[in-house]
Amino acid sequence: MGKKDKPGNEKKGAKVFKTKCSQCHTVEAGGAHKQGPNLHGFWGRQSGQAEGYSYSSANKKSGIMWGQDTLFDYLENPKKYIKGTKMVFAGIKKPQERKDLIAYLKSSCEA
Repeated sequence: MGKKDKPGNEKKGAKVFKTKCSQCHTVEAGGAHKQGPNLHGFWGRQSGQAEGYSYSSANKKSGIMWGQDTLFDYLENPKKYIKGTKMVFAGIKKPQERKDLIAYLKSSCEA
């Protein structure tokens, strides 16, 4: 297995979430919206759908279905991926760090 094919590490992803995402997002069922929406149940759902959160029209109209591939690209540069998003996050440049975060999000956010 080459370095490119290395799967995400959920435990490392939890640390990435804590340091880079938890200031604005929660993952638990029924968790509060912060500056960003609660992420529980977003896996496999179309973007802009969390109830009670005010999304940008760009996010709501993007039609993106959240999964492994869309998140991998989105998390590298959110503002480039969804032009007009109000997410004020520069992105995660390291591919393995994105894979780790995605592994964590998949396990902790599936409804």
